[in-house]
Amino acid sequence: MSRFLFSTMGSLGDLHPYIAIAKTLVDLGHEAVIATAEEYRETIEGAGIGFAPVRPSVAELGDYQTLVTTLFDVRDGPERLIRKVVMPYLRPAYDSLMEASAGADLLVSHTLSMTLPIVAERRGLPWAATLLAPMTFMSSYDPPLIASHPWLFRLRGLGPRFHGLAFGFFKRLIWGWETPLRQLRAELGVSPLKHLALFEGQFSPHLNLALFDPVLADAQPDWPAGTRICGSPVYDGGAGDPDSLRRLDSFLAAGEAPIVFALGSSAVWIAGDFWEQAAEAASRLGRRAILITGPARPDNLPSGVAAFDYLPYSKVFPHAALVVHQAGIGTLAQALRAGRPQLLIPVSFDQPDNARRAARLGLGGILPFRQSSPSRLTAALESMLGDQGQAQAARDIAGELEKIDGAHRAAEALIACLDRSR
Repeated sequence: MSRFLFSTMGSLGDLHPYIAIAKTLVDLGHEAVIATAEEYRETIEGAGIGFAPVRPSVAELGDYQTLVTTLFDVRDGPERLIRKVVMPYLRPAYDSLMEASAGADLLVSHTLSMTLPIVAERRGLPWAATLLAPMTFMSSYDPPLIASHPWLFRLRGLGPRFHGLAFGFFKRLIWGWETPLRQLRAELGVSPLKHLALFEGQFSPHLNLALFDPVLADAQPDWPAGTRICGSPVYDGGAGDPDSLRRLDSFLAAGEAPIVFALGSSAVWIAGDFWEQAAEAASRLGRRAILITGPARPDNLPSGVAAFDYLPYSKVFPHAALVVHQAGIGTLAQALRAGRPQLLIPVSFDQPDNARRAARLGLGGILPFRQSSPSRLTAALESMLGDQGQAQAARDIAGELEKIDGAHRAAEALIACLDRSR
């Protein structure tokens, strides 16, 4: 039996893929531990996986709604994430991971787990990097749509040389974000990074796992060596609340397939009046709707519109006439497997790029979150409802992904990586 230690940071979309892989490793007879914020202990241990706390906890970062609002700022959010959330906690994160890695055989990193490669070097352990979305590769051959610089994507026809130069300039501008990381590495006496940890510096010399579905991106010439596209490791957060599931079943049985609206686990905190917009759009179209709202469930909803603070997506998406969501990579993975058309309403970070990759598959359309209004939402939904081409494309993609077990592929790759290192 081997021991695998995963380190991750972020929302449920940054946690669930690792639970899926860890559960598979446990099923294969190994031990798996996930090191992350204390608030996820119950979720991880409830899935039968070992847990190790790593700072910062969510509570340390202050009011969560304020935090999410700050981080989802299109222009300044990424810098705030690195400077205010990641960098101040490098040393305590390193100390926590050193403790958690005692007895581990292989370490697995997330993009923001910038101290895990240090721990691997100090302990002399092999490690694998994981990349949750195609954007993470920042490929010059397949340039992503960057939320803060959408104009750059419109120049993709200029080719990889142009984008390589543009990305290089961008990386020089943000070099200062990671000064504390370089200082910590020097203090600990480990090898200096030649690249930004947020970009090429996150890649492992041993194994790099692309944990997204192959329909979203092909391997590119500038991807790191040792990269394997596994497909999305899908985990849905457990069975769900029995009372909510009974209410869901009753609602589904009472009429036609509803439009389902979801914003993942982070964007729900900045939803504003989106749920009212969704309810109004459904009413204008004479359609039933389900809203998965998180903690701020709206009141006084019209007849035919039901709100739930949480539902496992696998329990509701397959029953939808159409799914409206923010294009977070975890939500997108569930929606793709549901085989239903999608209206993608990206907010920030990788979501605009995920949305355009999904839309080019022909299974839906895009309405950016900040451009949403009752009239625009109504018009977008009306144009999609009954579109047989989109419906068929969605079914075809779901059929293709049914053959792919991303968690099992990733687990097998990790086991093989460990075997090669011995």
